[in-house]
Amino acid sequence: MTLKYHVAEHDGGYAYRLGDVWSEPYPDHETAVKAANDAAPRQEVGGEPAEISYQLADGQWQTQHVDGGDRPETEVIDDNPTAA
Repeated sequence: MTLKYHVAEHDGGYAYRLGDVWSEPYPDHETAVKAANDAAPRQEVGGEPAEISYQLADGQWQTQHVDGGDRPETEVIDDNPTAA
Protein backbone atom coordinates (compact mmCIF):
# COMPACT_ATOMS: atom_id res chain seq x y z
CA MET A 1 0.00 0.00 0.00
CA THR A 2 1.24 3.50 -0.82
CA LEU A 3 0.21 6.48 1.32
CA LYS A 4 -0.27 9.54 -0.88
CA TYR A 5 0.38 13.01 0.51
CA HIS A 6 -1.38 15.63 -1.61
CA VAL A 7 -0.20 19.27 -1.60
CA ALA A 8 -2.90 21.82 -2.45
CA GLU A 9 -4.39 25.20 -1.58
CA HIS A 10 -6.10 25.04 1.79
CA ASP A 11 -7.32 27.39 4.50
CA GLY A 12 -5.87 30.57 3.01
CA GLY A 13 -2.49 29.08 2.11
CA TYR A 14 -1.12 25.71 1.10
CA ALA A 15 -1.10 22.45 3.03
CA TYR A 16 -0.67 18.74 2.53
CA ARG A 17 -3.25 16.09 3.27
CA LEU A 18 -3.26 12.39 3.84
CA GLY A 19 -6.72 11.08 3.06
CA ASP A 20 -9.13 13.63 4.54
CA VAL A 21 -6.71 14.95 7.17
CA TRP A 22 -4.94 18.25 6.43
CA SER A 23 -1.69 19.55 7.86
CA GLU A 24 -1.47 23.04 9.25
CA PRO A 25 -1.53 25.68 6.49
CA TYR A 26 1.76 27.06 5.18
CA PRO A 27 2.12 30.57 3.75
CA ASP A 28 3.31 29.41 0.33
CA HIS A 29 3.36 26.45 -2.00
CA GLU A 30 7.10 25.81 -1.72
CA THR A 31 6.97 25.53 2.07
CA ALA A 32 4.02 23.11 1.94
CA VAL A 33 5.80 20.88 -0.61
CA LYS A 34 8.93 20.86 1.58
CA ALA A 35 6.86 19.96 4.66
CA ALA A 36 5.14 17.09 2.80
CA ASN A 37 8.49 15.83 1.53
CA ASP A 38 9.80 15.93 5.12
CA ALA A 39 6.74 14.17 6.62
CA ALA A 40 6.22 11.41 4.05
CA PRO A 41 9.49 9.51 4.59
CA ARG A 42 8.93 9.41 8.35
CA GLN A 43 5.92 7.14 7.70
CA GLU A 44 8.32 4.58 6.23
CA VAL A 45 10.56 4.38 9.31
CA GLY A 46 10.02 1.21 11.31
CA GLY A 47 10.00 0.98 15.05
CA GLU A 48 9.01 -1.33 17.87
CA PRO A 49 5.64 -3.11 18.02
CA ALA A 50 3.17 -0.95 19.95
CA GLU A 51 -0.44 -0.32 20.87
CA ILE A 52 -1.73 2.79 19.12
CA SER A 53 -4.92 4.81 19.51
CA TYR A 54 -6.43 7.12 16.93
CA GLN A 55 -9.72 8.91 16.38
CA LEU A 56 -12.02 7.81 13.56
CA ALA A 57 -14.02 10.22 11.37
CA ASP A 58 -17.15 9.55 13.45
CA GLY A 59 -15.38 10.60 16.68
CA GLN A 60 -14.89 7.07 18.05
CA TRP A 61 -11.45 6.05 19.27
CA GLN A 62 -9.79 2.94 17.86
CA THR A 63 -6.96 1.02 19.55
CA GLN A 64 -4.90 -1.61 17.77
CA HIS A 65 -1.61 -3.45 17.96
CA VAL A 66 0.88 -2.58 15.21
CA ASP A 67 4.02 -4.33 14.12
CA GLY A 68 6.82 -1.77 14.10
CA GLY A 69 8.30 -3.19 10.91
CA ASP A 70 5.07 -3.06 8.87
CA ARG A 71 5.50 0.36 7.24
CA PRO A 72 3.87 1.70 4.06
CA GLU A 73 5.54 3.31 1.08
CA THR A 74 4.77 7.01 0.60
CA GLU A 75 4.42 9.39 -2.30
CA VAL A 76 4.00 13.19 -2.45
CA ILE A 77 1.63 14.46 -5.14
CA ASP A 78 1.53 18.15 -5.99
CA ASP A 79 -2.08 19.03 -6.87
CA ASN A 80 -0.96 22.59 -7.84
CA PRO A 81 2.32 22.09 -9.75
CA THR A 82 2.00 25.47 -11.51
CA ALA A 83 2.06 27.24 -8.12
CA ALA A 84 5.77 26.56 -7.72
